[in-house]
Amino acid sequence: MKVSVITISDRASRGEYEDRTGPEIEREVRGRFPDAEVSRRVVPDEPEQILAVLADQEGADFILTAGGTGISPRDVTPETTRRFIERELPGIPELIRAQSWEETPAAVLSRGVAGLKGRTIVVNFPGSLRAVRTCMRVVGPVMEHAVKMLRGEGHE
Repeated sequence: MKVSVITISDRASRGEYEDRTGPEIEREVRGRFPDAEVSRRVVPDEPEQILAVLADQEGADFILTAGGTGISPRDVTPETTRRFIERELPGIPELIRAQSWEETPAAVLSRGVAGLKGRTIVVNFPGSLRAVRTCMRVVGPVMEHAVKMLRGEGHE
């Protein structure tokens, strides 16, 4: 499995603070899939830069983004992801928000989306460590099955 992790953060991209969500996603993925090929990138909250790095992840089974899903003026990840994907997978962000609600009512303010671009699944995670762990509890159990389906290997 090939997984690209993209942290979307103005401050982390400028080196003002250490990206902790990208490494946490990588740790979670490797914990579930020790043989996974994982790459990480950090980009600012700029739509054209986000689109460029999304497009640069050719061949990834999953692109997992962290950050930019809230309601601040600079949070543009969902809109930019929608420009990139071809079809939405609404069940993933719906369940992420529902499960995140159990931890914090602010989860209802998350606007993350998920969808398909060719044979790649893109999922937006909020930009906190707790949110990343919750998101992986939702996405992790279906990753292997989703990859098989996209490769035409059918149901188990």
